[in-house]
Amino acid sequence: MTPIDGKYQVLVVDDSPVYRKLVEQLLTMEPYSLLFANNGREALELFQEHSPCIVVTDWMMPDLSGLELCQRIREDQARPYTYLILMTSKKEKESVVKGLQAGADDYLTKPFDPGEMLARMAVGRRIIDLNRELAAKSLKLEEAARTDPLTGLPNRRAIEEWALRQLRGAARHGFSLWVVVGDIDNFKVINDSFGHDAGDIVLQTFAAVLRKNTRSSDICGRLGGDEFLLVITHAEAAGVEATVNRFREQFAALSFPLQGQSVGVTASFGLAGFSGNGLQDFTVLVRKADQMLYEAKRAGKNLVRSSFFEDKVQTV
Repeated sequence: MTPIDGKYQVLVVDDSPVYRKLVEQLLTMEPYSLLFANNGREALELFQEHSPCIVVTDWMMPDLSGLELCQRIREDQARPYTYLILMTSKKEKESVVKGLQAGADDYLTKPFDPGEMLARMAVGRRIIDLNRELAAKSLKLEEAARTDPLTGLPNRRAIEEWALRQLRGAARHGFSLWVVVGDIDNFKVINDSFGHDAGDIVLQTFAAVLRKNTRSSDICGRLGGDEFLLVITHAEAAGVEATVNRFREQFAALSFPLQGQSVGVTASFGLAGFSGNGLQDFTVLVRKADQMLYEAKRAGKNLVRSSFFEDKVQTV
């Protein structure tokens, strides 16, 4: 997977203007976008700014050697993988081993053969492509592990990870945080009467309406079954209740064509809010929102019930 412009960005590091020019002439017509540094410290600055995918560096330089440069680049684990080629006039096997141990992927002996350099650069491109493909697949797997496959919403794991970060912020800065648990009324009846495919349609529609009514600064997701969860921050009680009631009304106004019938479906909601100091236990808030949900169910369904604490939720 190459950059958008189809070129691989390469940082060439050499204190010799002659060698820099030789490399430039060789690689200019190839699929590379070139950056040049006169010394190791300049190279580090360019590396941190541009994150080139390939670095070709001389070993012997006056300030920071190519060996040290490789070590410094390898210490930075946060960046995508960089392929390192060390150029050296040292031909002893011991020196080559030392360079590879410092983090270099490959080496070239000075004066370099043009064909050999192009071949080794091509190897670097293949390695970079493989690393990018692996990183992309790993990201997709990580996203899948945090996503509910039916609705596309975050799952319980993703919600809890996000909410714990927000709870720390709420404890530190004293802003409010609300946990909303929503449950589709009589969902088992829908599955039993119209089948699980119909139930899936209801769940997906519920998720779509929930997503539409969730601010980008908040999060909504599916806990499992017909139970969903919404976490809202920086909001007053009246505003949260109005938002959830608006969502409840929008969903209740929908009609589902199931087996030739027009079927209306409703949902109930429980809210638990917190504002104050001290790190709070997210599971306590979820449990209280669940209690409020069952109060709404017992009161007749298609309702919202809420509870708000101020420095009263059990701390952890």
